[in-house]
This record gives sequence, C-alpha cells and structure tokens, in this order.
Amino acid sequence: MTEKIRHFIDLDYFSKIDFRNLLNSCHQRKNSKIRNGKAEIDDDASAQDKILAMIFEKPSTRTRFSFETAMYQLGGKSIVINSKDMQLNRGETISDTAKVLSRYVDIVMLRTNEHSSILDFSVSSSVPVINGLSDLSHPCQVVADLMTFEEILGPIESKVVTWFGPGNNMTHSWIHAASLLDFELRICAPGDYLPNSAIVEKAKNEGAKILETDDPKKAATGSNCIVTDTWFSMGDKEDSSKREVLSEFKVTNKLISLADDKVIFLHCLPAHRGEEVDSEVIDGPHSYVWDEAENRLHAQKGIIDWCLKSN
Repeated sequence: MTEKIRHFIDLDYFSKIDFRNLLNSCHQRKNSKIRNGKAEIDDDASAQDKILAMIFEKPSTRTRFSFETAMYQLGGKSIVINSKDMQLNRGETISDTAKVLSRYVDIVMLRTNEHSSILDFSVSSSVPVINGLSDLSHPCQVVADLMTFEEILGPIESKVVTWFGPGNNMTHSWIHAASLLDFELRICAPGDYLPNSAIVEKAKNEGAKILETDDPKKAATGSNCIVTDTWFSMGDKEDSSKREVLSEFKVTNKLISLADDKVIFLHCLPAHRGEEVDSEVIDGPHSYVWDEAENRLHAQKGIIDWCLKSN
C-alpha cells in the first residue's frame, strides 16, 4: 500500500507530536555535522537521486539559496524556474502543470502570490509539495524562527513571543505555531491591521494563547522574543497613511528594554531600518537575524527530508 504523500502546506496540518518531531529533526540535522565546506553532502544523503523543482512567482534571496543549498547538501539536485517562463503564464492550468511535473521531479516547492495556487497544485500532484511562501502563510520561515528561538533560549513552550506590526503571512504561521507548541503569542497592531480573524479564532479554539493588543508597552513587557516584518509585502503599494499609522509599532530599544533581559529579536528579512525596526535593534546585541537566516537552510533540509519520507 502506497504511503500518503506528505505535502508541507501549513503548520496547522500537523499534530503537536508530529510537528515537535519535525522541529527536533531540524535541530538534529544542523548539529549532526561539522562541514569542511558548504558543498559537502550529508552522510545520509537522504535526497540522493532526487530532484526538487522550485517555481517562483515572487523574487527571492533566502528561499532560493536555502532550498538549492539544502537539496545539494542532501545529495539531490534542483531545477529553478520563474512562473513567467512557464506555460502557466500562457494559460495552462495549475492542475495540468502539477500532473506533468510529477512525472519529471520528486518534490516541488512553490513561492506564489495566491495560497489557492499551492492548494490546487497539491491536489493534482503525485509528489510532495512545499509552500515556500504565499499571501496567506510562510511556514518554512517560522520553522527557522522556532529553531533560532530554541537554540538561544531553550524550549519555546510556556515562553512569550510578541509580534509587532500588521498581520500578514508570517503572523498567520506564528499563530499556527502557537497552537502546536504551547507558547503565548502577543500580536501588537492597530485594529485595522490585525491578522485574519478566522485563523486567530481557530487557533484559540485549539487552545492557543493569543493576545491581540494595540498597546506596544503591554505587548513588549516581559516578552522573550520580539518579532517584526516589513510593513509592505512584495507587491503592496507604498502607502504613506499606512506608514504613519504603523509608526507607533516600530521596534525600538525602548520596547526591547521592557522585555525580558535575555529577549531576542527576529526579522525574516529583508529589513527596512528606521521603518519597522531601528538599526540599533536589528544590529544590536539582542538581534539574532543572521542565525535566523542561516537556519532557513537547516529548516529546509528537515522539511525536504520529512516530505521525501512519504515516497
């Protein structure tokens, strides 16, 4: 009997036990080898003879480099293409594309605009599909963030994570994580920029501890981790009125001083210093954004390995 395909679409598809096991495997894979060079293949070569297809609708630095390096270190190969260079750009359906690529490659990563594209692709794909980012969620990034938190501060259970700024795909994946790992998530944003209410309510119904507030001081006080992201996602139109409203939610040293003494600062990058975060914070002693960026590689390796074990 063929094992069910393991798509990596969103964190809330996991049970608590399965997600903890995945996160632990990412930690273990990172710590299992001292490298002579970035091109050295892991001892287990778990993607040996496998091909990863990566389809991009949006520009990428960390996602492309981390996935391509991850696949190489796992012993496999990758094919990278922009969706504009595919027949998708000329009207071929997502379903037909998924069926065709399933005959060529062993696993597919999509970085798309609409979350529905990933869902539609996974329905028709006979190989695992990974959500590399969509307008709804960014689960790969949050796995890297969780790795970084636990490397510095230990298990995240019962700790406090505070999100500053408008709700977006990153916020939604943090909400999913809060349901799985039993930490408190505070979301600090003006009322018009809170995350998807259905996602918040679903998480709360599953027992997640989530506080939504527009009070930055309340949100920062005692927090173990402060997270933010750019105020304007790729494709968003620059809006001076939005920037003005959000100015009170910029992460500053004053907010950091209200948090726990060992607080860490995270940002998925790219960052806009002086906008969502002051340079003194992102370049200061509480910032672990470069460890976070590195952990994209190790997170991708754990995710790819998990997906391929379905075949």
